[in-house]
Amino acid sequence: MGDAVKQLNEVRSTIAAAEREARRPAGSVTLVAVSKTFDADAIRPVIEAGQRVFGENRVQEAQGKWPSLKTDFPDIELHLIGPLQSNKAKEAVALFDVIETVDREKIAAELAKEIAKQGKGLRLYVQVNTGSEPQKAGIEPMEAVAFVKRCRELHGLAIEGLMCIPPADENPGPHFALLSKLAAEAGVGRLSMGMSGDYEIAVAFGATSVRVGSAIFGCR
Repeated sequence: MGDAVKQLNEVRSTIAAAEREARRPAGSVTLVAVSKTFDADAIRPVIEAGQRVFGENRVQEAQGKWPSLKTDFPDIELHLIGPLQSNKAKEAVALFDVIETVDREKIAAELAKEIAKQGKGLRLYVQVNTGSEPQKAGIEPMEAVAFVKRCRELHGLAIEGLMCIPPADENPGPHFALLSKLAAEAGVGRLSMGMSGDYEIAVAFGATSVRVGSAIFGCR
C-alpha cells in the first residue's frame, strides 16, 4: 500500500498549496480520507502515515472494520458521509464522531434520541442538495437555514456545519459559493465540500474540510 501513502502525501501537499493560493492559514482545511470499500489492511498504512480523519458511506460497512482500528488508534475521527437511514441511527451514533448527512426531520429526531440515550457528544452537519437533484440526498437550499434552526431549537442538535456534493457535470464553484452563503446565514462555521476531482476549488471557496478518496486509495 505504498501507493496510498505516496498519494496521501501528494494530496496533503496540494491542499497546502491551495491554502496558500487562497491566502488562508496553513492547516485550516481538514483532509477527510474516504476509505469506503477498502478494508482495514488497506487503511492501516494510511493511518500509520499520520492520517487521523476518515470518511465512510455506510454504517454497516464501517462497523466491519473501524471498531478494531479505533481500538488500535484511539485518536481516529470517523465521519459518516453517506445517507443515514433512521433504523441505523443507534449504530451510527455509537461508532461515528461526526455525521455529515443530516437532511430531514426524521433523522434529526432519531439522532437527538440516540445522542441523549448514549450520552455522546456528536458533531453534526446538514447536507444540502445544492443542485436540487432528485436522486441525491440533502435538503433543498431554500429550506436549509430554517432546517438548521429547527435542528437546534426543536431537537437540541449541535449543528456545526453544512455539506454538499455538487452535480458531477456542473462547475462546482457556484455550488460551493451557495453552500458558503447558506452557512453564513445559518450561523455555522464549517463547510464540508470538495472531493478528489475538485477539492482545490473547494479550498478557494472556503472549505474547512475536503473529502478525498480515490486520489488517495485509488479506484474502487
